[in-house]
Amino acid sequence: MPVPPQLTRALETWKDQAKDAIWALSSCLCQQTAKVKINGRTFQIIKILGEGGFSFVYLAQDEVSGRQFALKKIRCPTGSEGVKVAMREVEAYRRFKHPNIIRILDSAVVQDPDGEGKIVYLFLPLYKRGNLQDAINSNVVNRTSFSEKEIIRLFKGTCEAVRALHDYHPSLHPRKHQLPSAIPPSALPSSSSAIASSSTVRPNGPSNKSKQRTADDDEDDDERFPRPDGDAEGGYSYDGKNEATVPLVQKKRSTNTRGGGGPPQVVFDGDEELEALQKEAMADGELGQGGSGQGDMVHMPYAHRDLKPGNVMIADDGVTPILMDFGSAVKARIKIDNRSQALYQQDLAAEQSTMTYRAPELFDVKTGTMLDEKVDIWSLGCTLYALAYSRSPFETSQTTEQGGSIAMAVLNAQYKHPDTAKYSQGLRELIDRMLKVDPKDRPSIHEVIEMTDRVLASLS
Repeated sequence: MPVPPQLTRALETWKDQAKDAIWALSSCLCQQTAKVKINGRTFQIIKILGEGGFSFVYLAQDEVSGRQFALKKIRCPTGSEGVKVAMREVEAYRRFKHPNIIRILDSAVVQDPDGEGKIVYLFLPLYKRGNLQDAINSNVVNRTSFSEKEIIRLFKGTCEAVRALHDYHPSLHPRKHQLPSAIPPSALPSSSSAIASSSTVRPNGPSNKSKQRTADDDEDDDERFPRPDGDAEGGYSYDGKNEATVPLVQKKRSTNTRGGGGPPQVVFDGDEELEALQKEAMADGELGQGGSGQGDMVHMPYAHRDLKPGNVMIADDGVTPILMDFGSAVKARIKIDNRSQALYQQDLAAEQSTMTYRAPELFDVKTGTMLDEKVDIWSLGCTLYALAYSRSPFETSQTTEQGGSIAMAVLNAQYKHPDTAKYSQGLRELIDRMLKVDPKDRPSIHEVIEMTDRVLASLS
């Protein structure tokens, strides 16, 4: 009797998760002897920081420099196709640039030594304060809570990160080399604004300042953005004793994405549509000569689809929220023409979007509708509620202990503010405005930020 493919995939996933769990456990029991070697560099796995369906995040330390990273390991048992999906997350980090969005330091694809698939490693800055969920858990244990001003400021920074996705405007000019920034230059901070706790270490090698920047230089070098610790000119520097100047993995990546042994071509969600619009605009002669005018850009919103306190890090300054985990990010506006598309989106959401923060339209996707960025507004409402009351509005005793249905509670927006709530009416109304069952009744991200500013002003 043949084994169903769904069962085979499930068994493979459990096997991979067991391997990672043993690997992580060995780092604790064997005095940090678990190691991984990537492109000639050896990294020591100190401990596990978190885990997801197909990924683990570790605290890793470079043996040469002593520098520590958050190392995200994504298993791709399906090989090249799985790598393409994983690399979309890498592309999202590079595309959506904003002071409140985490910046990827580097990435690498290696053969899985224990199987036939691949492993994608993402090197991310280490934020020692953890995420908002860690802070919420600490509040519960210590019987403390955020002040309302703290809540609103953390929430506003998170909203500004989300606005970079919802207000994304790529150029209609064909992208020969660079991707456009997710925010206009006028909205960027000066280079003195730093998210990382340590100052950038510059290499001692030959200066690159005299080298003229070309169009295919990595846009990560943009001085207008805050630099994570170690992100320096000419590669990624280290803060170890030897002041190594060798890049973390490799600064320049192969441009061979169409065969020849290179990595699989990364097609970001929505790029095919953008390419079609670019060709249409060129054919119609609608593009300006400069290529930088507002008329030469198109609004193409993206949705994060897994906004929750656990995906918002706290920078080392203690006040700056940093949005992360873009593995679920997709083109926001998706027209549902038939039942097959509806079920696909429903299954995708069940796999990638946390249940207690998931929008109602993702629980029961309707044919003839259009999903859009308002799914994130619902999740923001749940996140703000959690910052205020230490749990999602749909994590109640009825749903978690008495066998109640979270899905039914979400679909009917069955929640209430605690009677002992100490926060202002403005904050409560802001939550209620976002938690509307009908997406059309929810505010846009711009309106959410405006309302947040009004609440913050009332607290002054």
